[in-house]
Parts: sequence; structure tokens; C-alpha cells
Amino acid sequence: MNAPQKAENLNAPHTNANWHARRLAATPRGVGVFGDFFIERAKNAELWDIEGRRFIDFAGGIAVLNTGHVHPKVQAAIAAQLQRFTHSCYQVVPYTEYVALAERINAIVPIQGPVKTAFFSTGAEAIENAMKIARSSTGRSGIIAFGGAFHGRSMFSVALTGKVQPYKAGFGPFPPEIYHVPFPSEGTSLDDTKHAVEQLFKCDIEPSRVAAIVFEPVQGEGGFNVIQKEAVQWLRTLCDQHGILLVADEVQTGFARTGKMFAMEHFGVHPDLMTLAKSMAGGTTLSAVCGKTAIMDGPAPGGLGGTYAGNPLAIAAAHAVLDVMAEEQLPARAQKLGDQLLRHLDTKRTAYKRMGEVRGLGAMVACEFVDPATGAPDAETTKRVQMAALARGLLLLTCGVHGNVIRFLFPLTIEDGVFAEGLAAFDAALAEVLA
Repeated sequence: MNAPQKAENLNAPHTNANWHARRLAATPRGVGVFGDFFIERAKNAELWDIEGRRFIDFAGGIAVLNTGHVHPKVQAAIAAQLQRFTHSCYQVVPYTEYVALAERINAIVPIQGPVKTAFFSTGAEAIENAMKIARSSTGRSGIIAFGGAFHGRSMFSVALTGKVQPYKAGFGPFPPEIYHVPFPSEGTSLDDTKHAVEQLFKCDIEPSRVAAIVFEPVQGEGGFNVIQKEAVQWLRTLCDQHGILLVADEVQTGFARTGKMFAMEHFGVHPDLMTLAKSMAGGTTLSAVCGKTAIMDGPAPGGLGGTYAGNPLAIAAAHAVLDVMAEEQLPARAQKLGDQLLRHLDTKRTAYKRMGEVRGLGAMVACEFVDPATGAPDAETTKRVQMAALARGLLLLTCGVHGNVIRFLFPLTIEDGVFAEGLAAFDAALAEVLA
């Protein structure tokens, strides 16, 4: 048994280099970390590290901070709840705020008919429970997902994920009865997807055994691939034809990111179930599954839940987030910023041949980098641009099956001046790497 850590070790030099070395010694390499600096404080779209350096945050904690770092109303809601109680376990002693938040969510999600909502802690947990609900309510076992999808890191959700590196490598075998087909975005025709589903029904599983088809309206980790509107309409028809549930994973796209409260509002199609998380609760841990009442009531009492599911502090934060979304008109703000960013990136694309497709929905925007001669994905250049931006104090994330996409996930509350400053830093990084 190791002796307790001595106090002097806790008082070692408070520098990024020292803490980076301690991180490598104390935590496993499987928890990949992008930055070699450590956050000290943050406000809206800016953060400062422990050595006082300032960064503009175009990563948003991976789409968690649509209302920015430490929004005053979210902060106040958490502080007020902290004075009352922090935990009771909702399944043991319920609290009114949980029910009230479910009512608010039920009223705004694009699902037809009576709706119910259950709260959990993480996006992966929401996906896991959505699949449990789908199987329970249909009595079927098969699940269809898409190539390039990301649905989480738990065993079932990572099985649904359509990207091997780094999420699936070395972790198999995975749960059975999960199938993948091509994702119908701009790079893949809907006919290809239809053919793959037809082959799946012929060769692997009959449609009467498929419980659900789950998809992201805009693939996040997959590269910000926007599903074709016609594909969503076809999926709805296919599901209705065979009694399959249509599940929209809006963990990343939800809560104003795409210019609507939920991305499904862009497609004129109602899913049967939705999963929500990330920007739902201003950086606190909260997720949800919402869906048609008859489906949500499939599992028996005790079949759903979790010790920390619907944590009171996170519930309070989510109420504040919904208030901020309405008061500051963040869906419209997202559309405005996204349109501005798309125009800006299109201009840069004409100047730099290594910039490939620019795409997105609302403020969920990304750009590719490619070999100008062959059009092949260029992950190396993508990484160089990311690091050149970081050197200028701008946080950006990469994504895509080939690692050749930079995504923009700034808070929707970002000040115009900070947004312009971030774009200028990105432009300088492009000039350094691509000139």
C-alpha cells in the first residue's frame, strides 16, 4: 500500500510543465489530452491557464458550452441549488425541479404526440438507455447505425460508433445485433445507403427484428457531415413501414448549435426518440432521453435510472440554460455566426488550394484539408493548422474519419470582438502553414 502523498508534493511548482509531467505519471495514456497547459479560470469564450496565458475557446469543451463559460445566470442557478441540497438520488427522494425540467423539454422537442423525458448523466448513458428503451418497447434486438458516427465510449455506445481509431481499437468483441450502413451526406449518395440497407435486410437481419435506426443529424466526430434532408424523410418512411423506431442523437447538435433549438427542426421529420446532453446544462453533467410516451413507458419501473442521473445541480443549470437560450435568442445568434463563418471560410478556400469542402448547419461548421493534386485527406496539414492556431491562443478541435477536418464550436454567447479576434488568429495560422 502506497503512503499518503506528502504535503510538499502538493506544493510543487505551479507550472504547466510540472503539472504535465505529473499528469503523465499519475493518469493513463488512454485518456488522451490535447493541451499541455492547465486551465485556471474562464469567462464566456475566453480562458486563462495557470501561468496567466489567455486563449480564445473555439472548442467549447467539445460542444458543451453553447452558453459560454460560467454564464452568470447558470452560475447563479447552481449556487442557489448548492444551498439547498446536492443529492438525494431521484429514484429514492424525487425533487420537483426534475419533473419541471422534463415538462419543459417535452414541450419543445420535435416529437409528435405526448412526450416523456428521463434524465441521465452523459451522452453515452443517454444512448445506452435509448437503446434499452427501444428494445424493451419493440421486443426487438437489432440496431442500425451509420459509418462515421460517434455515439459514446461505453461498450454499447462505442459499438454503435462508426469509427475504429481511436474509439474501438483493442476493445472488442462488441455487443451483437449492431449493424452499420453508409451515412447519406454530401460524400455518399442516398442510393448507396438504400442499397446497403436492402442488402442488410437480405443478408444479415430481417427488418421485423430491428428495434431502431439511430443517427446524428450532423455527425460530430465523423466530420460535421450534414445528413441529406431526403435521407431523413426516407428513414422516417422506412421505419414506419417496418415498425422500427427512428432515434435522433442530438447530443452535440441540440440546444441551438445548428440555428434551431434542435437540428431535427431543419428536416421536417419527427423522430420517435431523441438523446440530448452536452450544452443542455452549461458544463454540468446532464443528459436525457425523450420520446413518445408509449415508447418511453416500455421499460418496467426500475429498468431506468442511475445514482447520479438528473443531478440537482445539473437540473438547476439546465433550467437556467433554457432561460438564456430564449432571452438571448441563441438559435438566431447561432445562425448569424454560422453564416458569417461560412462566408469567411469560403473566402479563404479560394485563396488556399489545400482547403477542401466547407460545410455545416447553423454554427456547427467545419472545413476540410486535402491534397490539392489528388483530393486525398490531409491530416498532417490539419494538425499543423490546429497547432499554429494554438500558438496564437486559439483553441480548435479536429475531427473526421481521416482526421483532416477542423471544427468550430465557439460559445454562441461569444462577443463580436472576440469572435473577430479568433477568426484573425485562424487566418494567421492558415497563412503560416499554407502560404
